[in-house]
Amino acid sequence: MSQKPQLPLDPARIRAAFPAFAEPGLKDQAFFENAGGSYISRHALERLDTYLTQNRLQPYGHFAASRTAGEAMDLAYERIAAALNVSPEWIVFGPSSSANTYTLGHAFAGWLKSGDAIIVTNQDHEANTGSWRKLAANGIEVREWTVDSQTGRLALSDLEALLDDKVRLVAVPHCSNIVGEINPVADIARLAHAAGAVVVVDGVSYAPHGLPDLEELGVDAWFFSTYKVYGPHQGVLAIRPELAAQLPNQGHFFNDAKPRYRLSPAGPDHAQIAATAGIADYLEYVAEIAGTSAEGDTPFKRAHAAMRAQETALLAPLLDYLRQRNDLRLIGPATLENRAPTIALATTEPGAVVARRLAERGIMAGGGHFYAWRLLEALGIAPEHGVLRLSFVHYTTPEEIDRLIEALEHELR
Repeated sequence: MSQKPQLPLDPARIRAAFPAFAEPGLKDQAFFENAGGSYISRHALERLDTYLTQNRLQPYGHFAASRTAGEAMDLAYERIAAALNVSPEWIVFGPSSSANTYTLGHAFAGWLKSGDAIIVTNQDHEANTGSWRKLAANGIEVREWTVDSQTGRLALSDLEALLDDKVRLVAVPHCSNIVGEINPVADIARLAHAAGAVVVVDGVSYAPHGLPDLEELGVDAWFFSTYKVYGPHQGVLAIRPELAAQLPNQGHFFNDAKPRYRLSPAGPDHAQIAATAGIADYLEYVAEIAGTSAEGDTPFKRAHAAMRAQETALLAPLLDYLRQRNDLRLIGPATLENRAPTIALATTEPGAVVARRLAERGIMAGGGHFYAWRLLEALGIAPEHGVLRLSFVHYTTPEEIDRLIEALEHELR
């Protein structure tokens, strides 16, 4: 077995924040499909329970319980904004990231003009790239920033070649849910802004590993799914208020002056909005555990640093093992630098078949195309065949990594 890594976060204290780890039905099950959704923290669960038991009514009314409900929702806007280092005016809640990007695409359809160009990638989850590609029906030129067919990487030089004064939008993933490489978003934003384009970033696969400072990244919109970040099932769209104000209203006409409503035509679940404040609570808990071992001038930055350091230490022995397996194709970087712990393997058998066998060994992994159909085609992998995906986060333990390696040794021969 691998040598135990030095970890900045005590796994026992971290896992104590997740009721799932005390569930008898999950005993001895190692969870390696976190890219599809993480366990929910007690911080978010407690806020959800409080809202549902004390304030399940229409918020923002004149009576006390209704006012309390509205205050709980307002707090979620404030807490998520603080975690992303933006003002609450940036934050829009929707039922999911797919719904948010669909709505955003419709809004941009009314903002862009025929003859304008946008840039999308084939590295994305379809919920991001598909929403933008539909704009071709409105006379918008859609340019594709394509990945390297061997590595899955997006080269900045290829983006520069696509940019000109016709480009109004660049849509890109912060991190692919297959490739696992963290894209240089700040550099992408600088290049796009220099050409006069706005930048919309799919942060869904990055967010479980730490919420970023959006002001530092310099993006115009960044979105993520809260159920992949230890919270309830919601989508958060953070969009620069100045940009949001320019986009056509997608909600009821009488809500045109209300920023929270303009890009969220279907009101998301009130209780889950309130519960999302628990994500920020949990990140502060992580920062408390990390103490002075993690750098950052806010609890959220310290949590981000500690989570990334924890995951990097856990990922090292797995990558060491996979590099020795010349019979396996690892998608994305084989090194720790700029690598999220989302590992996709092209296997001889369909990914779902291998995932089912791993499940018999108590390894909960995933197999399929994971809505990255275009990416798999670019990599020469039939989407129907798919890949085996092994994704973990900071609450994974070294012992679980050892169990995974042992299971791969038996099942991938």
